[in-house]
Amino acid sequence: MQVEILNETTTELDSELQALIVKATDKVLEYEDFDIEGEVSVLFVNDERIKALNYEFRKKNVVTDVLSFPQYDSIKEDGVNEPFIYLGDVVISLEQAKRQADEFGHTIEREIVYLTVHSMLHLFGYDHLTEEDKIEMRTKEKAVLGALKIFKGTSIGEDQ
Repeated sequence: MQVEILNETTTELDSELQALIVKATDKVLEYEDFDIEGEVSVLFVNDERIKALNYEFRKKNVVTDVLSFPQYDSIKEDGVNEPFIYLGDVVISLEQAKRQADEFGHTIEREIVYLTVHSMLHLFGYDHLTEEDKIEMRTKEKAVLGALKIFKGTSIGEDQ
């Protein structure tokens, strides 16, 4: 799967962070047993932009950390029968991600990897609206994040 990383912020995203984003995306695809060719975009924005998107699409006039815009209603339930798909869009507020990293006492890289995995699962149709759905999604997140083994000595995803 091709991962297009776009950045509307004034903060530069280094190549190591971009590689982590691709690695996290690939690991979700692996765990979902998804090997169809396609593309997903990960867009970094500031608080003002994500707040506007959150209001436009969810009618919530607040800053959020990440928004997911799936191309399909539920790949996990319906699957896809196309040779190439556009999986959807992930939009991350870099400013909010930094605040959360500080709040949880970990690095911005760890937070962005978590948000990428979380949002990718949304693109597949997972959600956390009910307690049952939340447990399923958190279990998936922990499995994927644990398999990444990129933040030794931390319990990535445990605090979120």
